[in-house]
Formats: sequence, C-alpha cells, structure tokens
Amino acid sequence: MKTLHQGLNHWKLTWCEKMSDKLAKLANPAPLGLLGFGLTTVLLNLHNAGVFPLDTMILAMGLAYGGLAQVIVGIMEFRKGNTFGTVAFSSYGLFWWSLVLLLVLPKLSFISGFSGPTHQAFAAYFFMWGLFTFAMFFGTLKKNRALQFVFASLTVLFFLLVTRELTSNASLFGNVTMNTITGIEGVICGLSAVYLGIAEVLNEEHGRTILPIYPTS
Repeated sequence: MKTLHQGLNHWKLTWCEKMSDKLAKLANPAPLGLLGFGLTTVLLNLHNAGVFPLDTMILAMGLAYGGLAQVIVGIMEFRKGNTFGTVAFSSYGLFWWSLVLLLVLPKLSFISGFSGPTHQAFAAYFFMWGLFTFAMFFGTLKKNRALQFVFASLTVLFFLLVTRELTSNASLFGNVTMNTITGIEGVICGLSAVYLGIAEVLNEEHGRTILPIYPTS
C-alpha cells in the first residue's frame, strides 16, 4: 500500500510539473490586442482627419479586429492572471462594439423609436471613456514608456472627441476643424499601439531588443 501511495504521489508531482511547463509556455496575447486596437484606431481617425468617409470597412474592423480580437485577448489575459490586461483589452474591445452599435442601430429599420445619439450624448460617452482611460494610465506607470504613451495619447484623444462634440466640430482655421486635429492625434495614438505590438513580437522572437519600449525598471 505504501508503494502505491508513493507511486500516486510521484504521478501527481510529474503531472503538476508538466502542467506548469505548459502554462509557462503560453503565448503573450498582448500584441494581438495592441494591434487590433491600433490598426482600428488609425483607420477610424484617418476618417476623422478627412482622408475618406465612414463606411463598412471601418465598421467591420471595429467589430472584428478592434472588437472581437481584443475581447479574446482579455479572456486570455484573465487565464494568465493579468488583471490590468483583462480589464483593458476586454473594455476597449467592447468599446468598439458599442461604438459600432451607436452608429448602426439608428439606421436599422426594424428598430423604431430610437434616434441616434445627440452631440451631448456622444460627449458624455467619450468623457466617461476618457475618464476610464486616464485612471488606467496610472496602471502603466510600472510597465514601460511605450505603453504609457499609448494610454496618455488615448486619454487626450477621448477628451478631444468630447470637445469636438460639444463644439459641433468647430472650424479652427481654413479647412481645419476640430475633427481634423482629433483625427491626427488619433492616428498618432493608434500608431503608437501598433509600434508596441510589433515591438513585443519582434523582441520576443529574437530574444533581444529590436524595437525599444523603454521599461521603467
């Protein structure tokens, strides 16, 4: 009987070690979330800057790569025990879904009695997301400078969107409107997330720093 117990204990120990190795080898999901967020943000803000009109290309990116991909990454970060990653990626993935719904729902013929959001309603919507992003920025202070820039520039972007809505896209000078400035800043924000996502992939694959992200410690 003693031998049987020793055998079972050895099997449990071996199984736990194997599972620990498998968990240690889980891929880093963050680059997928950063790229999903970054590419979708760039495309939407190219529209804001006046490069092309809002169409199904942007809506599809919001649903798929900006929305679904980030929600999946949030679930993966939960599996890794990363609270910050879970909250950030899940929240911004759902942000993209909610934004698409805000734009699409008023145009659906089978939904009556609901109008599209007013400027004031959109301002409140973007303000709350700006407040959330500003709070999340403090969670980046022990991570790296690149991530800090992403969250800082995203905070600025949300409050620029608030200003755009409250001023009804005021004209600043010439053909430049509040939306133009917002779009340019949004492209910078999106590209910073793309940079960080690519940097994390390349640095991990090569086992050294290819693109610096400037860790804080």
